[in-house]
Amino acid sequence: MKSIKNKLLIIACLPFFAQAQLDRKAPPKPLPAGVIKITDPASFTLPNGLKVFVVTSKKLPKISATLTLNIGAIKEGDKAGYVDLAGQMMMRGTKTKSKAELDEAIDIIGSSIFAGSSSVFGSSLTTNFEKVLDLMADITFNPAFKEDELEKLRKQALSGLEQQKESPDAIASNVSKALTYGLQHPYGEVETIETVNKITIADVKKYYSTYWKPNIGYLVFVGDITVEKAKMYATKYFGKWAMGVVPKTEIPFPTVVNKPLIAIVDRPQSVQSIINIISPIVLKPGDVNVVPARITASILGGGASGRLYKNLREARGFTYGAYSSLSSDKHIGTFSAGASVRNEKTDSAIGEFFNEFNKIRKQPVTSDEIFMVKKEVAGSFSRSLEQPGTIADFALNIARNNMPKDYYKNYIKYIDAVDIATVQQIANQFIKPNNLIVVVVGNAKQIAAGLEKYGEVKYFDMNGNPTKAPSTGKAIEGNITGESIILKHIEAIGGKSNLETIKDLNITGEATIPGAPTLSFSQKYMIGTSFKNEINMGPTSLMKQMVKNGECSLEQQGQKMDVNAEDQEEMKEDLNYVNEVFYLANKYKFTATVIETVEGKGAYVVEVTSPKGRTFTNYYDVETGLKVKSIKIVKEEGKETMMGNYYSDYKVFNGVKIPMKIIIDQGMKITTTVKEVKINSGLKDADF
Repeated sequence: MKSIKNKLLIIACLPFFAQAQLDRKAPPKPLPAGVIKITDPASFTLPNGLKVFVVTSKKLPKISATLTLNIGAIKEGDKAGYVDLAGQMMMRGTKTKSKAELDEAIDIIGSSIFAGSSSVFGSSLTTNFEKVLDLMADITFNPAFKEDELEKLRKQALSGLEQQKESPDAIASNVSKALTYGLQHPYGEVETIETVNKITIADVKKYYSTYWKPNIGYLVFVGDITVEKAKMYATKYFGKWAMGVVPKTEIPFPTVVNKPLIAIVDRPQSVQSIINIISPIVLKPGDVNVVPARITASILGGGASGRLYKNLREARGFTYGAYSSLSSDKHIGTFSAGASVRNEKTDSAIGEFFNEFNKIRKQPVTSDEIFMVKKEVAGSFSRSLEQPGTIADFALNIARNNMPKDYYKNYIKYIDAVDIATVQQIANQFIKPNNLIVVVVGNAKQIAAGLEKYGEVKYFDMNGNPTKAPSTGKAIEGNITGESIILKHIEAIGGKSNLETIKDLNITGEATIPGAPTLSFSQKYMIGTSFKNEINMGPTSLMKQMVKNGECSLEQQGQKMDVNAEDQEEMKEDLNYVNEVFYLANKYKFTATVIETVEGKGAYVVEVTSPKGRTFTNYYDVETGLKVKSIKIVKEEGKETMMGNYYSDYKVFNGVKIPMKIIIDQGMKITTTVKEVKINSGLKDADF
């Protein structure tokens, strides 16, 4: 009774930075200090308060315009998500054009135009640029905000939130925000299905009418444009925009923990844990500490040359990568670090994070380390100046954050001024182990033991709400064994006599994945002889696996795949529709461990070991004996993930119970629903 095999390929792209090998007998010479020659963009302000910047570049016959509103974070309360939906609504049609008409108008002139909750961007060839501005103005001043478009976006948002439930990275991000800032803080609010369902079109309209005002706006032109043309365009398309009073959201600095908090989010199907380490800090854009903080964070965990990477990946093999950052913000900066590690190495990995934090605080960094990072940071900054848009970004940053006007002109000086003592001072100022929140998303039963030595251990749900530690299960009493549980399951399914009446079986149904087209599947059995499982998208075969005449084959999208010995063994288990019958006939070993709760009911946990050494865990309802869950490790591309199958809605056919619904959980949830069951319909070899 096997679920559809769902092989997901995960490709992880990691940044690698080349590092030259240094052989120096003396410390490297400091970088030469100097002032970067950066031409200030032309600027002016319209009577309505809209500030305009112009960066002229004749390299290409193109112009871009970006309208940005300095809105900042907004407290959304029990309707978290409405600001994002309001931004998406900006491109869903205007009072003069439907969404389809707007999309067509953008395509016809070969332009790029998009909008968000606080900005509108447009770009095109110089010859079409005024048409772009006309469309940008229409989007800015005439959003339609239609109810039906909101419902379409709501449906997409809800689908995305359903997918996030299966993403450990998304869970870690939500919980990190909630615990660092607080669920009632503008930076800590978590968007949920409940909050999105409460959003109305009135909320969207109120947000727009309240915050879209020119006196908190910046309009930036970049490209083949003169200052005179920019003034004409800004006045023509945005000059009549009426000023208004915009409320300011209070952004309080959050309470900082005074001893480490280890926040565990239990995700039983995980074979690796996501570790997010975070602490709020005071580090504002333009602060004298921003550049030293960037260099310090790079030495600690800025990439393949960082200490965290070298320790956790290269020296110990705990992870594919470990990183850190010190980020500035006008209200609340952050220190963060993190990695994804194997479950069994979670304790050790957290220990190494703390070791590296303490090391960079207590021991001076080396001359080579600081030289290489300063060189990299200076090089990155210099290369960014090759893009005209960088100059505009600099001007915008200075204006929005009240930074010194010569900040970027002195950037190389700031880099040059960082020395070994500065790095240690920055580390002690911003990387404080006692102020850290360590969020760990993983299988709590496998990772929790030992974490209490790093700080206070608490448990939270996927939205950052406190919850109880998962039960470790209770002991199985009496003479119940793994084999007796297996035998009880076979009886619960229908018993040996009923199972022996089944010669062939044909099951068809649908498989649904959030955000994807519905798939169809069929499973055909000639009991003990042949098995075929196929998944299709319309007429296209996505996956086909088969056992026939003792031979196993597997195809994915028409391509034949190699089937190793372990996969062959697993596929042959399906020669008996009730896999447990195959287990008994082929001398599998069973170990009953504990009773755990599955969907609110007690279930015996049975560890199964195959003759080839494969191990997996099945869960059988204590009362009914039916299988309700199975867990196994899937290896793909050198990585391991845990796949869980959840069986429910059993119905009787010819005296045999068949689960009509199976949920497959391997990072995303696939729900399979049986639509038709045919027993003893006369399947033949030609059907396989």
